[in-house]
Amino acid sequence: MTTATAVTIEPTTRTVEVAGLELKLRESGSGPPLLLLHRSTGVIGWDTFEDRLAANFTVIHPDLPGFGDSERPDWAREPRDLAIIVGRLLEALDIEDVTLVGLGFGGFVAAELATMNQTRLKSLVLVSSAGIKPREGEIVDQMLIAHDDYVRRGLNDPSSFETRFGAELHPDVKDIWEFSRIMAARITWSPYMFSRRLPHLLGVVSTPTLIVWGDNDQIIPTIISNQYAEGLANSTQETIASAGHIVEWDQPEQLAALITSHAG
Repeated sequence: MTTATAVTIEPTTRTVEVAGLELKLRESGSGPPLLLLHRSTGVIGWDTFEDRLAANFTVIHPDLPGFGDSERPDWAREPRDLAIIVGRLLEALDIEDVTLVGLGFGGFVAAELATMNQTRLKSLVLVSSAGIKPREGEIVDQMLIAHDDYVRRGLNDPSSFETRFGAELHPDVKDIWEFSRIMAARITWSPYMFSRRLPHLLGVVSTPTLIVWGDNDQIIPTIISNQYAEGLANSTQETIASAGHIVEWDQPEQLAALITSHAG
């Protein structure tokens, strides 16, 4: 696949009914389909990273069930439940040869989906993904610290938080983070942000997988990248320099280029 020059492409929005739930989707770009699953903090907006992807893909960026403007499945109790719904979303959209990209918590959901059904997937990308208990260290518990402190810790340079959000955090952003935290707590609390079953199921995944980590991730230990690679036989690992946990904010161009090359 040839990398195109990115331009700002405003996404369109629509609602799709899946498993009795109304799910909000953002869509932009052209080319093969790419489904982007967001972090536990939800979707703040359409940014440089999404623009870079939309230069080469038709990017579909939903609010996961229970996040943002998507309806909450009150019955959901673990990320695997959301993965089932996302699988049904792919069926409802009737798209195949999909590049599935999961960021953080979204990577957890993406990995769970891949262990259940790969028929519509062309490639899988896990970016600083939760889902596995680290052999060393711990995943930072976002429930125990303030929203802005958690996001600052996720950046390579915490001072860039003010550059992005300004001196005073907008109330709408606070609302998104608070709403997202409620759903994240419902489905990732015990155990926090990992599954004891997922590592044993990764061996069934044959989809080509790219595992990406920032070299300065202060949220999810880098060793989990190695653990994913051990479980996913058809995988490659990449580390992005000068990037924290939120790689797509710290190094959006590099991350988008790696995804484009992987999916080509």
